[in-house]
Amino acid sequence: MDLRLSRREFLATCSGLVVGFALSGRAIAQAAALPGSLKQAPRIDSWIRVAPDGTITVFTGKAELGQGVKTALIQIAAEELAVAPQRITLVTADTARTPNEAYTAGSQSMMNSGTAILHAAAQARETIVGLAAAKFGVNADSCLAQNGEVGTRDGRKASYAELVTGESLHIDAKPQSKLRDPKTRTVMGKPMHRVDIPAKLTGGVAYVHDLRLPGMLHARVVRPPTYASKLRGIDPAGVESMPGVVKVVRNGGYLAVVAQNEFQAIRAMRELNRAATWDHRPLEVQPDLYAQVLGLPREDYVIRDSAQSPTAWTREATYRRPYQMHGSIGPSCAVAQYSDGQLTVWTHSQGVYPLRGALCEMLKLPPERVRCIHMEGAGCYGHNGADDVAADAALIAIAVGSSPVRVQWMREQEHAFEPYGPAMIGSIRAALDAQGTITDWHYEVWSGTHTARPGKAGNLLPAWYLEEPFALPKPQPIPQPEGGGDRNSIPLYSIPALRVVHHFIPRMPLRVSALRGLGAYVNVFAIESFMDELALAAKADPVAFRLKHLTDPRAQAVLRTAAERFGCGVAFARYKNLGAYAAIAMEARVDRDSGRVDVGRVVCAVDSGDAVNPDGIRNQMEGGIVQSLSWSLYESVAFDAERIVSRDWNSYPILRFTSLPRSVEVHIIERPGTPFLGTGEAAQGPTAAALANTIANATGVRLRDLPLSPRRITMAAA
Repeated sequence: MDLRLSRREFLATCSGLVVGFALSGRAIAQAAALPGSLKQAPRIDSWIRVAPDGTITVFTGKAELGQGVKTALIQIAAEELAVAPQRITLVTADTARTPNEAYTAGSQSMMNSGTAILHAAAQARETIVGLAAAKFGVNADSCLAQNGEVGTRDGRKASYAELVTGESLHIDAKPQSKLRDPKTRTVMGKPMHRVDIPAKLTGGVAYVHDLRLPGMLHARVVRPPTYASKLRGIDPAGVESMPGVVKVVRNGGYLAVVAQNEFQAIRAMRELNRAATWDHRPLEVQPDLYAQVLGLPREDYVIRDSAQSPTAWTREATYRRPYQMHGSIGPSCAVAQYSDGQLTVWTHSQGVYPLRGALCEMLKLPPERVRCIHMEGAGCYGHNGADDVAADAALIAIAVGSSPVRVQWMREQEHAFEPYGPAMIGSIRAALDAQGTITDWHYEVWSGTHTARPGKAGNLLPAWYLEEPFALPKPQPIPQPEGGGDRNSIPLYSIPALRVVHHFIPRMPLRVSALRGLGAYVNVFAIESFMDELALAAKADPVAFRLKHLTDPRAQAVLRTAAERFGCGVAFARYKNLGAYAAIAMEARVDRDSGRVDVGRVVCAVDSGDAVNPDGIRNQMEGGIVQSLSWSLYESVAFDAERIVSRDWNSYPILRFTSLPRSVEVHIIERPGTPFLGTGEAAQGPTAAALANTIANATGVRLRDLPLSPRRITMAAA
């Protein structure tokens, strides 16, 4: 495979590095002032290129994860370049071609990459118009860019391809570009069919799982019984003689088998597993999950402190979440090929550049010899097994030689070895005055890390078992205002005396990392459940009580929009206190005897700033609501001292089609021309809290431990 780069591609790939080390202090300061991810890649042709044949290519370091970002980014570029979306070819995360935008995470794709492409496309358009003006000897104000051409008032025209030559777009980005008037838009703000859907509906090559390369081999990995178990011995002779088996790969305690077809690899993996003996080391867990969480070594961070000490607290409550998994419907998969000293990995990692760094460290290869290309995976939103299986594929491909190797995890491997969302505890106490106003608020949250993504080899599961193993690096908390376990722990409400403490637990007994929303899911669940409890104590309507404590008019608008359409249980949050605003209203029927919850109507109001594709925003909010209902009603990782018990869909139940809400309505408050606000994780916390508030209204009992399972409901209602 030819990985040689042109000068322009090299600059596009490495421009962030060049800026950081080669520019003057003034240039660095200018780059820091650039909007979005232009800070990391400040050349226009890092983002936009026009080929001699008229092809327009747009580059993003962000990945399509099912959130519809490819469609939205195409719309942005098409709008500012004044061309039809069909003219745009979008290239997503690829370490040989696209800017380094690190991870696709935190609902930042539109805020960072979308903003960069918006301004880069606008500057590219203005640059092309300037080239046309020079060509025709007229003022640029007398030229109009439209449909891939620039025309003058006297009827002369030139195509973008005619005007863009050499390095016309190899120019520095400006801090502010001349954006098109939102009132004249023809693409942005309009519904557009998602470009990633047709292949998924027709059985095309939609996911990395679908990739088939000439001469491709198939591999499976043998995992130890638990994280810390050590390989004592293995006799691979019987496996090596099985039909179709090409190679048994062993590196220290790392075991894999390669075969000509997939089923041969699965059969050989099972036989290899039977042939292996392990020094079994049980999990470091205790029967009382939350007592263990409270007792683990921790680092305490006071992230907000304007608190007083009232003589009496009006209410106190504690909310808890167990370990929860991504539960990706398609097990993690990757394809790798090592040929002529070059390693190429096709991966559904959410960070191809950080993954490349981890692979380079693990394999002792320089970055120029490793290329990571993103392809979609069948389900994720967070740090699941995508990076680990990419490491599997890379290790095995190098051991095999020049043939491409496809590795897919088994279901039990996905469930037992993926990084979970950590168990968490949130404890709140608050005081009300005689007028029913919150005067004092004290919140403490206990949480493990929410970021153990690659960047280092020790973040890759296979690297733990090599002959020369890599240790898991010590996790660090994500600082505010983004936050990790403390994300959304500071309420958006106006409270004069406020104290928030994050008890960060560096090491947890089970493997943990990023799950969609990070700590926001639990913190919003706790805060918004408690707001209903305080409203009850104040004898106030829950919506009116929230509005009384909100000063942000956009927050008030989404809450009113959701509540005006109907109300039973309500909840509100602004994701990370800097992303999208979302309010959820919900109704549900609760069978007190069986504990079954049937969610009826769900109404959502969302303010995502400039709404590029309203349908995409609806998709995100609808999907987030359904996922959060699954977490909140069903999901909890089961384990004992010996192993993870949740290894299939029976032992880790998720929401089924028969339990979907009867209807979901999403009302978008559109604000053209305002900054993009991340939407992908805005629904999770408010949905959980709205559900808890709905159940409390229906049964008269308050549930504070997730999931809100039938067993918990029947016990509380008894």
